[in-house]
Amino acid sequence: MKQHDVKQERILGSNIFYVRPFGAFKAANLSGEVFSLLMPILISIAPVVMKGRAKTGTAEEMASVLDVSAEEIAPHLANATAGISGDKLELLLRKLLIENNNISVELDGKEGPQPLDKDLANEIFCGDIQDMFILAFDVIKVNYSGFFKKLGGQYGKAINAFLAKG
Repeated sequence: MKQHDVKQERILGSNIFYVRPFGAFKAANLSGEVFSLLMPILISIAPVVMKGRAKTGTAEEMASVLDVSAEEIAPHLANATAGISGDKLELLLRKLLIENNNISVELDGKEGPQPLDKDLANEIFCGDIQDMFILAFDVIKVNYSGFFKKLGGQYGKAINAFLAKG
């Protein structure tokens, strides 16, 4: 079953995270929150992400916004989310990372993965919040990258025109 297959492995620090997709209805439910947060972020980081891609400007290249590494954009996420309510951001991070049991983690020195829950997330990410944003970005990539590729295919020329003005 697709929902139970690990789609992304991510090593952060000395821990290995395993990301599984949401069910279709849960992904649809969260899409409004994700897109309302993600669109301003994508607009603010587009010049960084699209550097080099805008030269050829094919729809497929323009649609590959989510194919960049999380490390490449993580520093920009903090700046892009500065105007977002902390409560809304915390709620979305909880939904992306812990409430749907879609992430498990293999801790350094421990055998086998365990579900990521609130206490474990607090322990792992305390003092290293950037890694939490990287993991959230991975969850978004796993669940919504197809949407952006299809959207980019339809609006690739408009994206090119927007980037040409910048």
